[in-house]
Amino acid sequence: MYRNVRNKSTIPALFAQTVALNPDKPALIYEATGEVWSFRDLQQRCHAVAHWARDQGWTEGDVVALLLESHPVVVALWLGLAMVGVEAAFINHNLRQHSLSHCVSVSGARAMVFGTEMTEGNHVGLTVCLLLPDQQTLRNTHTHTQKYYRYSLCVSADRLFYIYTSGTTGMPKAAIVVHSRYFRIAAFGFHSFGLRPEDVIYTCLPLYHSAGTIMGVGQCLLFGVTVVIRRKFSASRFWDDCVKHSCTVIQYIGEICRYLLAQPVRPSEARHKVRVAVGNGLRSSVWEEFVQRFRIQRVGEFYGATECNCSLINIDGKVGSCGFNSRILPSFYPIRLVRVQRDSNALLRDSQGLCIPCQPGEPGMLVGRINDVDPLRRFDGYADRDSTSQKIAHNVFRMGDSAYVSGDVLVMDECGYMYFRDRSGDTFRWRGENVSTTEVEGVLSGLLGHTDVAVYGVPVPGVEGKAGMAAIAHAGGQIDLDAFLSAVQKALPSYARPVFLRLMPSVDTTGTFKIQKTRLQNEGFKPQDTSDKIYFLNSGAGGYEAVTDELFRAIVEGEVSL
Repeated sequence: MYRNVRNKSTIPALFAQTVALNPDKPALIYEATGEVWSFRDLQQRCHAVAHWARDQGWTEGDVVALLLESHPVVVALWLGLAMVGVEAAFINHNLRQHSLSHCVSVSGARAMVFGTEMTEGNHVGLTVCLLLPDQQTLRNTHTHTQKYYRYSLCVSADRLFYIYTSGTTGMPKAAIVVHSRYFRIAAFGFHSFGLRPEDVIYTCLPLYHSAGTIMGVGQCLLFGVTVVIRRKFSASRFWDDCVKHSCTVIQYIGEICRYLLAQPVRPSEARHKVRVAVGNGLRSSVWEEFVQRFRIQRVGEFYGATECNCSLINIDGKVGSCGFNSRILPSFYPIRLVRVQRDSNALLRDSQGLCIPCQPGEPGMLVGRINDVDPLRRFDGYADRDSTSQKIAHNVFRMGDSAYVSGDVLVMDECGYMYFRDRSGDTFRWRGENVSTTEVEGVLSGLLGHTDVAVYGVPVPGVEGKAGMAAIAHAGGQIDLDAFLSAVQKALPSYARPVFLRLMPSVDTTGTFKIQKTRLQNEGFKPQDTSDKIYFLNSGAGGYEAVTDELFRAIVEGEVSL
């Protein structure tokens, strides 16, 4: 790995080596149609894209936005563009109007390539190029193969493409992915989780996300693994697909594992050949149930954002852990959990102005020391400088240094295992205690049959801290609130029990199944702002009761005890 980093090998160049070893082996399989691309097929399509990009007048350093649903053609597009030094910007195909225009704008894209299903691509105010997935230029490409093969070896630009942050706490930011970062992420996944060239990976993750395009497709491009691409996640078809394609590795992210557990038992659960599950966000509350029910031999849980320099990997299957860092040799991997202010999450400093390390069991902000000389330790940042500077802190480990601030709160145990606690800003304080929304969400979801739950804090006038509120996906029918409260009282301490409930048809999530809470937090518990049913935990009456306009007024004016 370090040899490739040292030699500044590009991803197209490394892919060319993979093709030479496996020309006729299946590289990508499109589940929707059963279409199979061999490594030679994929390479020829990439060369066709490189030729087509040159014909458009695009040159090294140009940015082209991609707005397509998951399909093998997405891989041919970004890799073919990379062969001539053009940088792709992966746009979330669920975005519309302002958010879509924002993402295109911050990338500095010169043009956009979009699929026929993406009609919004016509409304972003820049040159638009329409490329159909079955366009003839991606077929019969042998005439251009030799002419453009050299592009896979001579690209000088370091940037490979842009992947956007999920936008759970604001507008998405375009994270820069360089060639060495792509290789590092894919290689760590391959070697750490015991993957093999003969594996078949099933990915239903969006290809605009790093988990799908790097951790998933990267195994194909760099190590010759076959990848099955599904256009969109389907809980009901998941295991049937794995059986159909003899998949040995699956990818998960966010709440996928919980969605699978919520499905009725199927015969395909016992017939699949899946050996390894790789991903991030597997809650400890469902980890063991997931492994036991679906007979998964190994869980490859990891922590990391596209742009971060402090990724973590759980290599030994420690339940609930997202990774490990040695407490004996902490400088070997220069990351740290540091103390932050409870309300603002600002980094706390000691008398010398340095950040204060957390003790085992103490939640803290994850930071990683930046080393611009080491490609694996540097922070490449985002397309806009302001966003980049906001993620960098100085004088963290020692005076004069710089560190990437993840924005995530983790906790480390005595042995060095790390556990994800919350995203910055998600933890709230109530009754003098810090409430972890992630932990409460896991408990409540388990009590409700693995349904979607969003937990957040809402301010109440005249009351210190924030009261816990849980938005619950409830399609209809009756819910026994008394039985629910009884179960909650057994499972959660008093300060962590939701004071307010909101029953809604579905909970907002991102395209990668992360819960979105901004709108919910802004709307609070005011019944006039929504048609959803809102309930209040009346401690005096010992149960939840519907929030009416009159009860809302009484709570706000302090007439009701919380």
